Amino acid sequence: MQGWFIAGTDTGVGKTYCCELLIRQLVAGGANVAAFKPIASGASVIDGALRNDDALKLMQAANSGLSYGDINPYCFAEPVSPHWAAAHAGVTIDIARAVTHIHAKSRGADFVIVEGVGGWYAPLSENESAADLAQALGLPVILVVGLRLGCLNHALLTAEAIQSRGITLAGWVGNTIDRCYTNVVETEAFLTDRLHAPSLGVVPHESHDSARQAGFEFKLSS
Repeated sequence: MQGWFIAGTDTGVGKTYCCELLIRQLVAGGANVAAFKPIASGASVIDGALRNDDALKLMQAANSGLSYGDINPYCFAEPVSPHWAAAHAGVTIDIARAVTHIHAKSRGADFVIVEGVGGWYAPLSENESAADLAQALGLPVILVVGLRLGCLNHALLTAEAIQSRGITLAGWVGNTIDRCYTNVVETEAFLTDRLHAPSLGVVPHESHDSARQAGFEFKLSS
């Protein structure tokens, strides 16, 4: 597969929004893009079925024609850690099954975008985490760094954890989730140097209203 696993330094740092931006950029360039949110906790019943907002956004952005169930095979109602949500629903998250599913449903796609859940080590079961899912998929990782106080520490720790598994950190993107964060330029320079991975850009806070009209583009290598 050609594509990326989108990880975050924490929950709530804008993984889904950055996925939307990346997907729309690739689609605008003429690519067929398959997007997946294989595991999602926090969903509402729509037309008799559980639907997660993040997975719906990826479904709307991508153009591979996949159904909701294709994009989000593990969907849980409770907005809690995935391992708790799954246990409360009487479900065991099977990483191997999720990987096989993604491979099967992404055939024919030019790019595959897989959004993780929570932070890098968000637990999926008693013994496995989102990191194990990323490693099993074998995709390079794009790290979303939520730009706010404490982001340097979170970014460095997450990047170290990614690279310690032998996983390629393809780059990182800064997401300005705190409009009062004033060290954006310094942060980009510092992290580009310390993470040993390219900056793919910084998403300005004012672009968050609509992924369709953001005007932001990832600095992807040709």
